[in-house]
Amino acid sequence: MGESEAKAVSSLKDQGNEFFKSGNYLKAAAIYTQAIKQDPSNPTLYSNRAAAFLHLVKLSKALADAETTITLNPNWEKGYFRKGCVLEAMERIDDALAAFQIALQHNPQSSEVSRKIKRLSQLSKDKEQAQEVENIRSNVDMAKHLDILKRELSKKCGAEGCWEEIFSFVVETMETAVKSWHETSYVDARVYFLLDKEKTETDKYAPGVNIDKAFESPHTHSSCFSFLRKYAEDSNSRAACLVAAKSIISYPQVWKGQGSRKWRHGQNDGFFVQFESPFLRKVWFVPSSTEKGKILCRDPVVLDISAHELLPRLYKQI
Repeated sequence: MGESEAKAVSSLKDQGNEFFKSGNYLKAAAIYTQAIKQDPSNPTLYSNRAAAFLHLVKLSKALADAETTITLNPNWEKGYFRKGCVLEAMERIDDALAAFQIALQHNPQSSEVSRKIKRLSQLSKDKEQAQEVENIRSNVDMAKHLDILKRELSKKCGAEGCWEEIFSFVVETMETAVKSWHETSYVDARVYFLLDKEKTETDKYAPGVNIDKAFESPHTHSSCFSFLRKYAEDSNSRAACLVAAKSIISYPQVWKGQGSRKWRHGQNDGFFVQFESPFLRKVWFVPSSTEKGKILCRDPVVLDISAHELLPRLYKQI
């Protein structure tokens, strides 16, 4: 390239830089393109145009120019920096990190690149944690937390061969509650009944009974319990699960007038599941928290039912 051509390219580059500084990225890109036509092996021109394309959100073109910059001068950190910035805009965080790390190898003193790496490393970590939270939310599996219940059911009613159905009933009830909580941060106060397919008059008895007023006072609590005990008997149900949000339990107080000394689970929000059958009773608390902006149910915690029952025994004990 002759001296006059070099001056023309330099003049175009300076013009492009002025348009870029003033925020006219479209004009800057056009000027850089003119310069590239005259000097197609100049990595600085591709780097500058990549920056202009990035501001114009023409990310594919910006990435292509960044790659060309690297090809023309693989030892210049600017090409890798441009590539990293474009990949960051594409939300390809891990790829962007890799590009910035190469840039830092070529220029270890660059505070700008170091800041990018620090920021994206945190973003990558946050993204990974958010994905873990979402995986837990999307793959609810309560059965793995209820091995003790499975063993107790098998032992107590194994001879009758019905424990598998009862266990599935508890798991399904709990998983449905968890999914509802993940979506709304709430569960309706309700008692679900495992009805007998052969004996229950299904036109008279539904598998679920709302009890949203049950915990408002000792009177409503007593009335609700009396109704549910009769319902359990008359419907020939085999088991029941009560589900209720912690926030509505105003009666009995925490717990049954015994104060907070019986409660060992802090201020966590969450809900209760109480299992009732003629031969076994259990109660769990499912705490919840907010992780990465998402509501997440934690593992169910077994409570002492003698201290924390939400309702007295519904079935006559066998």
